[in-house]
Amino acid sequence: MGGRRAVVSGASIAGLSAAFWLRRLGWQVTVIERAQEFRDGGQNVDVRGVAREVLHRMGLFEAVKRQNTTETGTVFVDADGKVTAELPSGGPDGATAELEVLRGDLARTIHDHLPPGVAFLYDDVIETVSDHGRGVDIVTSRGRELGCELLVIAEGVRSATRDRVFAEDGITRNDLDVTMVFGTIPRTADDDDRWRWHTTTRGRQIHLRPDRHGTTRAILSFSPGDDLTGLDREDALARVRDRYADAGWEAPRIVEAFGTSDDVYIDQLTQIRMTTWHRGRVVVAGDAGWCVTPMGGGGASLALTSGYVLAAELASRPEDTEAALRAYEKWMRPLVEDVQKLPPGMKKFAYPQTRTGLALRHLADKVLTAPPLKPLTAKLTQVASAPHDLPDLPSGGN
Repeated sequence: MGGRRAVVSGASIAGLSAAFWLRRLGWQVTVIERAQEFRDGGQNVDVRGVAREVLHRMGLFEAVKRQNTTETGTVFVDADGKVTAELPSGGPDGATAELEVLRGDLARTIHDHLPPGVAFLYDDVIETVSDHGRGVDIVTSRGRELGCELLVIAEGVRSATRDRVFAEDGITRNDLDVTMVFGTIPRTADDDDRWRWHTTTRGRQIHLRPDRHGTTRAILSFSPGDDLTGLDREDALARVRDRYADAGWEAPRIVEAFGTSDDVYIDQLTQIRMTTWHRGRVVVAGDAGWCVTPMGGGGASLALTSGYVLAAELASRPEDTEAALRAYEKWMRPLVEDVQKLPPGMKKFAYPQTRTGLALRHLADKVLTAPPLKPLTAKLTQVASAPHDLPDLPSGGN
């Protein structure tokens, strides 16, 4: 099999997008993934802005749309579950987007439509990377030796390969002091087709969202955070149980269900900022390079877009990889930086600590979702809108 060789580390959305487009352009592509098999599951993501056009160019827009979670809107509820305000959900990029899907369903759709010839190496990770100018030599933890002209690091926010390769280039980790606990729980008769969002004192949020698999996706989010990522599951959930002991609404049900859920995931929200996204023939994509966190939103859209833009810039400069990677970074950075700039006071507003703060938050919710301000509020969910058109792919690449 001919073509230039690329190794992609990470088989989630950014890595799969890069593999999709590079293979379509004729590259030999090998994907390395630490999980033992392809990972389904995960919480809600959405496809917004320019990423919708990327899906169209992949020929996957309708396939992804068929994976819709069934969510029809986003509402704030009080301790009794009564709706107090509703976020605007009109148009493709509303609070509940037209393309509202589960991370695993989106990733699975891309995976199942990859061009023939993409190779996967599961249950393995990169141990060493040697860039010798004309290419990159890689050794994995299982002793595999791979050579390639391009290494794409798409491992996620805590990427070890990124940390090794870019150690001298400046990596900033901005801890937002927010802890989020995600999990899938049994659906009940009281669950409906809306994203229901409850906020209470001591900076605690409770979220319930429908899915298309007959279960419910639950999130507990709180600030100040408590970094639980280094604890074992039992100890971490014990801390969460204590934090939500008097939170009310659906907190008791969620905490109990998390005890037996098989996909609980705990994250300490951390933005990643890098001075450069490429070094020699190594480049980062997705959360490994610029994690925007759920507070910023648009992470899946940026991940999808990054794979396309990377491939397009490489195709337009086949003899100059360095120039192609510079062009990729120049195109993507404005989108990323726009999402990473959180509005001043956003965390304090989102996570009130006192009853007074909570009352002010409820008042603000009603004002912001009232008819006169709805158009302004709707703009807050419009992310990943490119200031310029997507770069073109050579004939046959689209």
